[in-house]
Amino acid sequence: MVSGEWWSASVSNGVPKMRPAKKLFPNHSRLTTHHSPIMLEIRDLHSHYGFSHILQGVNLTLRPGECLGLFGRNGVGKTTTLRAIAGWISKISGTISYEGKAIGGMAPNAICRLGIGFVPEDRRIFPGLTVEENLKLGLMQTPGRARGAKSAAIERAYALFPRLRQRRGQMGTTLSGGEQQMLAIARVLVGEQKLLLIDEPTEGLAPQIVDEIFALMVRLKAEGHAILLVEQNVKRALQITDRICAMERGRIILEGDGSSQADRDALMKAIAV
Repeated sequence: MVSGEWWSASVSNGVPKMRPAKKLFPNHSRLTTHHSPIMLEIRDLHSHYGFSHILQGVNLTLRPGECLGLFGRNGVGKTTTLRAIAGWISKISGTISYEGKAIGGMAPNAICRLGIGFVPEDRRIFPGLTVEENLKLGLMQTPGRARGAKSAAIERAYALFPRLRQRRGQMGTTLSGGEQQMLAIARVLVGEQKLLLIDEPTEGLAPQIVDEIFALMVRLKAEGHAILLVEQNVKRALQITDRICAMERGRIILEGDGSSQADRDALMKAIAV
């Protein structure tokens, strides 16, 4: 557990609650207020891989227009948390609610069609398909749209990532690492998802691409998207997160305000190797 002397605050349900502070990016998180409806709520979430107890009572909430950063060392349960929300893990207990609807245990395709998009760390670009064909598969997240709406969604993706337009006929798996990450994010966005689960989006990418990815997440927040972000580039991620959480051994051990320097310092100490 994190030492209580790192902050001055109360402890609720074993989780430190650190004092609030002024947001660094008020314009980008203008839809995030304490009075906004909760979009995602997780209570006492547990999961297992075989005999391994990975998640051990995770609790968190997320509101529209908010970016929540989930940080911690490798193997503490960050990616497992995202996969559980997205329905990629079926052996779970506890509750996962999205816009008031219980989604724990639902199939991934059903969860996706509710408005939850998952950008996994390994990107999952489909081999044998072009950039545009990969994007068109993303349209299946929201069935029933008119042809014009589908075309408009593809065009919006190209407007966000002009490089993808230039490579629309190229096989997706032949793109550079940064371009594949753009494609993975764009494929989710064409589905017009409201909640984005983003796992390690900048790992191994060139600095220029990292800048583009973070600028995009700021824009998405401003448009009202909620983002649950797992990112090893903690210092950079702290520039866009409204709230921060540290994980250790499958539990949230620290919660804080992303714009509070004291909370940031406590986070860095909590996740230090």
